[in-house]
Amino acid sequence: METVTYKTQMLTEEYYKIFTGLYNDFKLQAVSNYKFELNPLPYEEFIDAVENKLIQCLILLENEIPTAFLVYTSAISESIELNMIHCLGNEDIINKQKCLMNLFLETTKFERKKKVVCYPMLGTQANFTSDIAHFGFKFVGLAVLRFMMGNAQSERILENMPLPEKSAAYTITSWSDEYLEDAVKIIHANFKEASDAKFDTRFLTKEGTKDIIDKIVNSIYGEFLPEATSVLLHCNVPVGVVFVNVTGGKIANIPLVAINKDHRGKGLSEVMLQKSVRTVVDWVKLGQKDYSEINVTAETNNYQALKMYRHVGFKEDYSYPQAYLPVQK
Repeated sequence: METVTYKTQMLTEEYYKIFTGLYNDFKLQAVSNYKFELNPLPYEEFIDAVENKLIQCLILLENEIPTAFLVYTSAISESIELNMIHCLGNEDIINKQKCLMNLFLETTKFERKKKVVCYPMLGTQANFTSDIAHFGFKFVGLAVLRFMMGNAQSERILENMPLPEKSAAYTITSWSDEYLEDAVKIIHANFKEASDAKFDTRFLTKEGTKDIIDKIVNSIYGEFLPEATSVLLHCNVPVGVVFVNVTGGKIANIPLVAINKDHRGKGLSEVMLQKSVRTVVDWVKLGQKDYSEINVTAETNNYQALKMYRHVGFKEDYSYPQAYLPVQK
């Protein structure tokens, strides 16, 4: 039997034409097998992103034919974001993934002295979990929950949701830029010791947290929805926030929910969440917006958060391992 040897390298112009078939094979599976919410970039735009170094693409060759590739970027956050690994077919898939991972780790070895690697192992990529653990990756379980527009049960739960009585000292309002500094303090205090900070180290500092919020409110991560973003005020001082944006043409998303420690245990997070969800649902019912869903991600072992989302009408869709590789000292 002929021994197959693999060659790995950066994607270069000489392989652009022949790489098209492999990339199109990935595109066909992006939604079904990799849980992409939106279709991937058209091939020409993908190549433009590679040439402009917005993303990096590593390829695996068999007899000079690309049969697998890995995409990553460090241009969006302080982390090195490993976006996905795709192989053509299922033959020797684990070895191909390992070869690409070895090249990725070699290519990023200097960056990894300062940056965490994060890798959302969506869809079939979860099958690679035990193998990349040998490279030093650690894992956090994440669940994706959805509130589907037009779902009678979810809308009934939202409508009939019992709201706790709250003191007159509390009010809920929509986002205003005047709340930015307070929001940074709230998010930083809530996330600096959370699992999120393990794969997005920006949460560890106020400066990094401000970068995250700036990118949300300036629509870098998707269209920001200030009217649907809820801010909880106590004596006119912000103490909680639910951010809402649009990550795809018809998909609303809740990227961050937080409330200061002294104000927890009163059901106020659910009140903020309910207001944000109701705002989006009412837009859709009135024909002002055409969103198909609102989604949110929560840790699989954060039972309090999962319970809160269920109480508002969200339903768990799927879960996946969020892999991260700590900074290599």
